[in-house]
Amino acid sequence: MLSPYMSPVERIWHYSLRSLVALVLLFLILPVLVIIPLSFNSGTFLVYPLQGFSLRWYEAFFSSDEWMRSLKNSMIVAPAATVLAMVFGTLASIGLTRGEFRGKALVMSLLISPMIVPVVIVGVASYLFFAPLGLGNSYISLIIVHAVLGVPFVIITVSATLQGFNHNLVRAAASLGASPLTAFRRVTLPLIAPGVISGGLFAFATSFDEVVVTLFLAGPEQATLPRQMFSGIRENLSPTIAAAATLLIAFSVVLLLTLEWLRGRSEKMRTQVPE
Repeated sequence: MLSPYMSPVERIWHYSLRSLVALVLLFLILPVLVIIPLSFNSGTFLVYPLQGFSLRWYEAFFSSDEWMRSLKNSMIVAPAATVLAMVFGTLASIGLTRGEFRGKALVMSLLISPMIVPVVIVGVASYLFFAPLGLGNSYISLIIVHAVLGVPFVIITVSATLQGFNHNLVRAAASLGASPLTAFRRVTLPLIAPGVISGGLFAFATSFDEVVVTLFLAGPEQATLPRQMFSGIRENLSPTIAAAATLLIAFSVVLLLTLEWLRGRSEKMRTQVPE
């Protein structure tokens, strides 16, 4: 809300800044929105103006063996990688938050390095590591590497949740006879669950959208949905790709809404926990 005491220069700056922000957001989101109407085009080319409304490309997507196999592979790899990332990321976060030791910053840097190292380097290194073991074209290598890419997101979100965690609650549980595992399961985990789930959703999105590592490690039978889209763009540009992209956009929107709900729930729980 504008203050009645703002000078003309301040008003100009106020509106100019907001106009600039709106233009930047439009620039970022417009390429994403453009693809959605094309998925409902009755024509066979990705061009405007649309030739008519049709769901033929969604029908082609769900009736294609290749697209369904790639979707099945994504639904195998992404959940498995997410579970591994949540388990190891949560354990690492608790150890880094509660432990004090030399080299703690170095360990933290190594654990979140997959977010910084270019994905191409990760793909090449993973291929050189798994190929001699005979795991170059397998679900195992793909799940492990995708989990490694997702662990940093879990570590960051869980560590942020643990910053406001009241450790006196764990001490109280221990004083009442609870074992460390029971205290973690019944006290710690319910309170940090929003952070764990938020990190898991980020890890799931990272695995579900990843294509570079998949190009190195997955064979034809392990091709995921992003890799199938990449191959389709290179070999046969079909509006079916627009339908697949629209489904991924809708899926991403659901993830973002879920993350926002979890963030609000986490804040509410944090304010309710007594000091």
